Amino acid sequence: MAKVEVIDMQRQKVAEMEVDDRLLKTTEKSHLIYDVVRWQLARRRRGTAATKERSDVSGGGKKPWKQKGTGRARAGHSRSPLWRGGGTIFGPRPRDYSYPLPKKVRDAGLMAALSAKYREEKLVVLDRFGLEGIRTRRFREVLQGLGVSNALIVIDGPDETLEKSARNLPGVQVLRVAGLNVHDILRHEHLVFLRSSLEKVERNLQS
Repeated sequence: MAKVEVIDMQRQKVAEMEVDDRLLKTTEKSHLIYDVVRWQLARRRRGTAATKERSDVSGGGKKPWKQKGTGRARAGHSRSPLWRGGGTIFGPRPRDYSYPLPKKVRDAGLMAALSAKYREEKLVVLDRFGLEGIRTRRFREVLQGLGVSNALIVIDGPDETLEKSARNLPGVQVLRVAGLNVHDILRHEHLVFLRSSLEKVERNLQS
């Protein structure tokens, strides 16, 4: 079992918790992390890019001129892709970019990302956030006291005080355990857990 220090907002050690080795001591698996991030970004693509093909462009129902005798090239439609104002050939159409990825691979990628933060000593476990109210300034002071500026903060459930205090700070994101993902872990320098949220992540990955 990996041992992690639990600290308070003054950066003082208040306890020590044991975490499953699979969660924090997984060997580096960059290929799994790559696969999971690629899958995530593909699912986020809207896939709404579209162009008008020949049948979508309005007008041009009449043959521009007769087939023979004019000395000009044959033409049957003024909205041909060869004409100015015509349709587009093989342009993008609305599509779904998402694809399935096995849950075991997704979990393995998440554990590899968590382990990477642990090895880099960028993982912080807090006993609790004791904010009296929605105060961005106070929240910033707490992060400065922890030596953290660019961070992903993982909470175990809805916390309006914490979420609203952090939403205007650049480089800081508050995320609930249910939404924890590899991409957001990697794009922040520090990963901050509440003790309860880390326990919940451990239970979720063991099930």
